[in-house]
Amino acid sequence: MLVEARGILFVDDEAISRKWFVRSFGKEFQVATAASADEALQVLAERGHEFAVVFTDYRMPEQDGLQLLTRIQTQWRHLVRLLATAYAEKDVAIAAVNQGRVLRILEKPLEDEPTRETLREALEAYRMSALQRAQNESRAVAVRETLGFLAHELNTPLATIRGSITAVLERRCDPSAPGVAQFDDRAGDILASLQRIERRAQYCQSLVATFVQSARDAFPDAAPQSFSASGLLAALMAEYPFEADERAAVQVRVLQDFRLPGRRDLVYVVVCTLVKNALQALRGHDAPLLRLEVGCTVSAAEAAQGWIRITDNGPGIAADILARLTREPVTTRASSGGSGMGLMFCQRVMQDARGSVEVASVEGAGTTVTLRMPASSPA
Repeated sequence: MLVEARGILFVDDEAISRKWFVRSFGKEFQVATAASADEALQVLAERGHEFAVVFTDYRMPEQDGLQLLTRIQTQWRHLVRLLATAYAEKDVAIAAVNQGRVLRILEKPLEDEPTRETLREALEAYRMSALQRAQNESRAVAVRETLGFLAHELNTPLATIRGSITAVLERRCDPSAPGVAQFDDRAGDILASLQRIERRAQYCQSLVATFVQSARDAFPDAAPQSFSASGLLAALMAEYPFEADERAAVQVRVLQDFRLPGRRDLVYVVVCTLVKNALQALRGHDAPLLRLEVGCTVSAAEAAQGWIRITDNGPGIAADILARLTREPVTTRASSGGSGMGLMFCQRVMQDARGSVEVASVEGAGTTVTLRMPASSPA
């Protein structure tokens, strides 16, 4: 990892200067040397991941130090660059600083203490820059995963909307008649399709609105946000696009409510995804039951831990699939378009929230999924 690199590459065509540098600073720093720009580039090509700093003399044959740093700035931008010059070359030094190629200029002949302090400063600058790069990469990964999760959850209702619209259009009678739209409506099928479209569209809109609100809450001046687990389930019951007979199968029970700090959007989508999976598993069941429960465990020795449990009495999950469910993109619904990514997204979200996803199932006897997360306070 870049954060762990500690090496300093010192480049000077004079052997005596290289020996002095190793003798003066080799005990405190990890020092390597090169006798020319070409040798330095070869060392970096082979071992560039080991170095944090390149310190080069300006006046060298073939390629000077400024040319070397220009190459390094292009190919190894993460390296901190230092330049040593004679007083007569101060114009070169000014140009190097102005063009952003170096962190510091040291005047030759080099002195022990100023050089040592500069090397320490350069390593600290490298460490801070590496941490910033790691944080930016982490943010980029989080954004990609969040967008992937949202797209995954929107895909199913949007596909339903598209299918329902197609079904309605296929019922149109005499599409060649200008300005007239007549439909063959058998026993209210078109009305049912339109109602299905409306429910799915409202659900998509609620998901997008949730993420928009989180974006607003993320601004620096926004007040810290929190949300209750019971409120999360209440929103789901109001916004989820249940089919006509699905809602009657859902039971909600709040044993002990709790509040969570931070972003509501991803936890909301996690619960929606698990409810969707459970409802799909219950289709065709004679007496479907889906139970949503909220609880919180509080002890003197540990911080409060909240949980949301989703339990269905569906067909359950085979043991070989259950063992891989939260570690690999496996699915029991491949024939109907399932990708297995939904539960993987849920696992990543809960891990980022310092929580977990636990899946328990007995084939033929239903499935229970428990979300555990730190609670900011019992409600």
